[in-house]
Amino acid sequence: MPVIEARGLRKAFKDVHALDGFDMTVERGRIVGLIGPNGSGKTTALKAMLGLSRLDAGELHVLDRTPADERAALMQQVAYIPDTGILPRWMRVRDLLNYAEAVHPRFDREVAERQLQRTDVNLNKKVRVLSKGMHVQLHLAVVLAIGADLLVLDEPTLGLDILYRQQFYDAILNDYFTAERSIVVTTHEVREIEHILTDVVFIHRGKACLSISMDQLADEYVKVISAEHTELPGTPLYRHRTIAGQESIYQGVTPQQFEGLGEVTTPNLAELFVAVVEGNAGRQT
Repeated sequence: MPVIEARGLRKAFKDVHALDGFDMTVERGRIVGLIGPNGSGKTTALKAMLGLSRLDAGELHVLDRTPADERAALMQQVAYIPDTGILPRWMRVRDLLNYAEAVHPRFDREVAERQLQRTDVNLNKKVRVLSKGMHVQLHLAVVLAIGADLLVLDEPTLGLDILYRQQFYDAILNDYFTAERSIVVTTHEVREIEHILTDVVFIHRGKACLSISMDQLADEYVKVISAEHTELPGTPLYRHRTIAGQESIYQGVTPQQFEGLGEVTTPNLAELFVAVVEGNAGRQT
């Protein structure tokens, strides 16, 4: 049974359709990137999955629960790190661990303290004096100590320098992720997480415009960089000019078709998102 099963999700705020028939499936043991621009519906979808928002329509199950109706039980199995600090700023770090240990049945204090020993976070400091990076490290330590079945990350490294970002994702991979746990992550730093994803969902204007595994992506899409006036076979999904020459992205072709016509690679996620969105727009006009 999928960890997340979302079908036809709809959510409107006045005249804005934040979700407009959004579909998404997350299987156990997968790391899924939910990729889209600001205003595409990413955060609205995540809030619905966490039971923080009720949908207008659609079916949503997370760990076989209905989030909006069973949020208290769901939060025993789900952890969440957003783009802004939500830990109580008035607490000392030690008191925060005491509180988590008292209220969460799965919290393992030894795991949290072991994780914090790898950081500069002082147990006697108040949360409010911690840097942005330390705040994220503390939040991550608490999450790791819970051992949740599903981890939801909404721009978790926003505002962090490259060292903190690297340490964060290293800890996620090495200390949290297993074949029995799943992760959903949104970020504007797409290239930073591309190598850790097993699947990707592109969301645009409240709809999922592509849902594919990273393995399938390499088999399904081809990028060709050629001289500007080189004639290429077939019709590309998307084409534009760059300093390197003419870049064309194709779907459902083989690299061998372009042998001798240019440099053939797999598009990265940022390139593919633009191609899919622009390609769909072109077919609709």
